[in-house]
Amino acid sequence: MKILGIESSSLVAGVAIVTDGVLTGEYGVDYKKTHSQTLLPMLDELVKLLELDLDTIDGIAVAAGPGSFTGLRIGSATAKGLGLALKKPLLHIPTLDAMAYNLWGAAGLVCPIMDARRSQVYTGLYHVEAELQVVKGQCAMGVDRLIQELNGMGERVLFLGDGVPVYKKALEEGLMVPFAFAPAQSGRQRAASVAALGELYMAQGKTETAAEHKPEYLRKPQAEREREGDRT
Repeated sequence: MKILGIESSSLVAGVAIVTDGVLTGEYGVDYKKTHSQTLLPMLDELVKLLELDLDTIDGIAVAAGPGSFTGLRIGSATAKGLGLALKKPLLHIPTLDAMAYNLWGAAGLVCPIMDARRSQVYTGLYHVEAELQVVKGQCAMGVDRLIQELNGMGERVLFLGDGVPVYKKALEEGLMVPFAFAPAQSGRQRAASVAALGELYMAQGKTETAAEHKPEYLRKPQAEREREGDRT
């Protein structure tokens, strides 16, 4: 089985190919460039390096949110376009599930946090020691509330994501349980994890068509929320 993974939910942009349980190629950058300028060139370069015929892939896994509204739209459009052109199914991968999958085998709770601004994060809670187990599904919540919930659960917590440098001080000051932060190689979104989860989804028949796929934003865009009088 051969799965293409696409990640564009944050500043990280990446593509990866997983073939029969092996990561055969990955291209990713974490830099302030528009994903519309980077995703397709990265995919083209990866295809050339692997001498890959895209017609031979079995499915396209895409980080479907939450995350940057613009990034998710670009990733979604890229996946949908490829799915339609290649006549391949899409695999809708929750962003935070894929992030937690970076830390497969870690003990305790894995807590990805993405900066959602205004003292909020996109987060979820997972156990990943033997399988990916969702303890708390992905959601948007205040950092103070997250700290309170984690203290109440009493488990060691391992954090990753772009919310770590933003809220690290608050976490260090507020947490009363053991905790640690993921190292650089696994601390951000990775297309490899999206593709690897996509391979599992494919085996389970959890696919969708390009026409069916849509991003999972969790929150309305800021401009829309402000029009409605919600400034949180």
